[in-house]
Amino acid sequence: MSGGSLEHQLICSCRTFFFSARTGKTVEHVILLDESGTAVGVADKQTVHTDSTPLHLAFSCYIFDSSGRFLVSQRALSKKTWPGIWTNSVCGHPAQGEAMTDAVRRRASFELGLTLDEVRLVLPAFRYRAELHGVVENEMCPVFYATVSAEPDPNPDEVEATRWTTWDSFRAEASDETFSPWCRLQIAELTALGEVPAQWPAGDPAGLPKAARPVVVFPRH
Repeated sequence: MSGGSLEHQLICSCRTFFFSARTGKTVEHVILLDESGTAVGVADKQTVHTDSTPLHLAFSCYIFDSSGRFLVSQRALSKKTWPGIWTNSVCGHPAQGEAMTDAVRRRASFELGLTLDEVRLVLPAFRYRAELHGVVENEMCPVFYATVSAEPDPNPDEVEATRWTTWDSFRAEASDETFSPWCRLQIAELTALGEVPAQWPAGDPAGLPKAARPVVVFPRH
């Protein structure tokens, strides 16, 4: 680290953080994107969401148990974006260099205390923009299907409540503004994949935003 720098980079568990000398805290970043889905930089997750939030990379995940029940979550009341809103099981942002499926697993563990079994990409190209109380979400947000064999243990800093329901019941009730705008839009696209979530076909990774596509490493010769 250079002597005059106020921030230095820490690499931990495949995630990118910065330590700020101004605040004495680690700062988590989101990946900023251009219109082609190419990464163009990073921004502080805690301050990126404003009335003009830049386009960035995220994901949504829909978690089911062995009997086909769907896990619905309510966002913590303390959240800056969409506090107290009911939504899909878990959302989040991948770190630089982190595979999307790894990010999904990490966030499910952090928010819900869950170890995911299967994780399957189903909507690689989902994108949306929404606004609530002057705060904008603006994301390229691939959607994943996942399964678990345990009960959630929510992190109260992230999740206000959870409940299991049937997929058909969720689709019927998630039609008003008590549910997140992204999950209401995603439901329509997921329904087009089929009536039975376990049978949703895997999405093509080539359809992911460029910044989220798997990196192919060729062996040296």
